[in-house]
Amino acid sequence: MIVVTGAAGFIASCLVSRLNEQGYNDLVLVDDFSKTHKHLNFEGKKYTQLVDRGAFIDWLKANEDQVQFVFHLGARTDTTEFNKAIFDELNVEFSKAIWKICSEVALPLVYASSAATYGDGALGYNDDHAVIPKLVPLNPYGDSKNEFDQWVLEQKESPFFWAGLKFFNVYGPNEYHKGRMASVIFHAFEQISANGGMKLFRSHRPDYTDGGQMRDFVYVKDVVDVCIFLMHHRKNSAIYNLGSGKARTFLDLAKATFRSMGVDENISFVDTPEDIREKYQYFTEANMQKLINIGYTQPFHSLEEGVTDYVQNYLMQNKRIW
Repeated sequence: MIVVTGAAGFIASCLVSRLNEQGYNDLVLVDDFSKTHKHLNFEGKKYTQLVDRGAFIDWLKANEDQVQFVFHLGARTDTTEFNKAIFDELNVEFSKAIWKICSEVALPLVYASSAATYGDGALGYNDDHAVIPKLVPLNPYGDSKNEFDQWVLEQKESPFFWAGLKFFNVYGPNEYHKGRMASVIFHAFEQISANGGMKLFRSHRPDYTDGGQMRDFVYVKDVVDVCIFLMHHRKNSAIYNLGSGKARTFLDLAKATFRSMGVDENISFVDTPEDIREKYQYFTEANMQKLINIGYTQPFHSLEEGVTDYVQNYLMQNKRIW
């Protein structure tokens, strides 16, 4: 039995798809299932049980002898939310409770961290444990993820295998419900479909041109492949970066979306919203060497390959889930 938290969300529901494809159907899906707009993400998938997030800790204590692996991917991920109490409850304390049980009963655990922990990138994007206490995230979401990472590294008791994954800019099917937090590719497709053009954020720094802001965009199918690798690997416990390893510009992304749709480029620029302007990351790029060093050799999709698959095989076919 494999547990997946956040199973009605973006990355976790894609992980469920990959697990089903590989013959893993004895799955326990954990989430706040009262949010019915996300139910499409797990409809049609094979699983054994749905467990409400609020009941999960008690469920895990009672059923730990039936569980072989825990993927804790559920989190509050809204970078525009500034209520620290929400992040303390969902991203820190809930995660600590899961960690403690997995440590007590020797359950392997993979959990979701975030590249938001790196803040403005002043200390680089290297997943060296020694750097983690020095990081200064730019928002409460990043703070919560970094707080848990630091707590993990301080623990004397741990699962016999664990891995924290610093997700960079993940895109792909099953993000239709995320609204403002969905990927730029999703929003680009929606805008281009509606009016033949798309808008990118204008740069508010002289060292970056409009649309020249750079992010490490990583296709969700690559992300779940790493999760599956770690499920089988079960050694070299650590916190790992999980990006493509290659920063690309938002203009690259926009152009790839237009090409995938077969539409002539029509790109304009708007000011970055003031509520996120001072906290906006202009560059991210994952150093992926640590994951490579433990034996992960599978190539990642290029931005163009990932965008083409996402746009042509999902969005253009109105198949928004995988």
